[in-house]
Amino acid sequence: MTQNLLLIDGFNLLSRGYFATAYGKTPDQLTKNHNGVYTNGLRIFFQKTFNLIKNHEITHLAVAWDVKREESKRRQKHSFYKGTRSDLPEPLIQQYEVCKSVLDRIGVQQVTVPTYEADDVIGTLSKNWSSNSMGKCFIYSNDKDLFQLLDENTSQLIANKKGDIVYTLQNFTEDYGIDSRQWVDVKALLGDKSDNIPGCPGIGEKSALPLIQQYGSLEQIFEQIEELDKKYNRYKKKLIEGKASAFLSQELSEIICDITELEEFVFDELELNISKENLVKELNELELKIKL
Repeated sequence: MTQNLLLIDGFNLLSRGYFATAYGKTPDQLTKNHNGVYTNGLRIFFQKTFNLIKNHEITHLAVAWDVKREESKRRQKHSFYKGTRSDLPEPLIQQYEVCKSVLDRIGVQQVTVPTYEADDVIGTLSKNWSSNSMGKCFIYSNDKDLFQLLDENTSQLIANKKGDIVYTLQNFTEDYGIDSRQWVDVKALLGDKSDNIPGCPGIGEKSALPLIQQYGSLEQIFEQIEELDKKYNRYKKKLIEGKASAFLSQELSEIICDITELEEFVFDELELNISKENLVKELNELELKIKL
């Protein structure tokens, strides 16, 4: 029997659903059930989850959650990491708590590992699944950082206006001309404003990808910095001045794929076994109409 694993970046899905339906609205204009529980983000979360299960013949499922921002390994080491992000709106925090409780009651496995972000959990589980040739792995997230996890068995499901795209390793190499493992070095040069990762100041999209395509890695660029191709002359000074920042950004951008706590993880625990009875009860309680 074919086994297909779905790994959902829980907060990525929930928050996108929340902000998409909360735009331009005050909290009192958001949908709630009769008990006053906000449901605008939950409706999208659960509808999308069950669509994915059906459309991709999922046999195994896990929802990965981040730890609190201040508790993450990266933030503990570098206080500026994600330091520009604002506080979350209360209706979203409430739906996060409700979402976790409902998933628990219907029998969907959730994975959180202290000090690690959801990306690291997804990275470790996807690599373990893929390396053991257990079947296909689908990662659901719109975060392009996760491109570095793509391999022969692992694809990313990316939402767009026409529906979800199954973005494969082949798609990535055709689009970017590098291997997925080199993506972290492109990100190291570019940085990431949303995560407050500085990158290499002065190096933008026009130069970051071509540099990695030509030299293969951040390390190789700086090893050959004095003999750098003349077409990069205008960037040479910026690269030299931004070297430390680029390597720091590489460290922050690289997804951890060897979380010790998940070494002995048993994938049988992720086998899809959702209680239909509990699911209907929970959806009715939330007053959500979801196509199952």
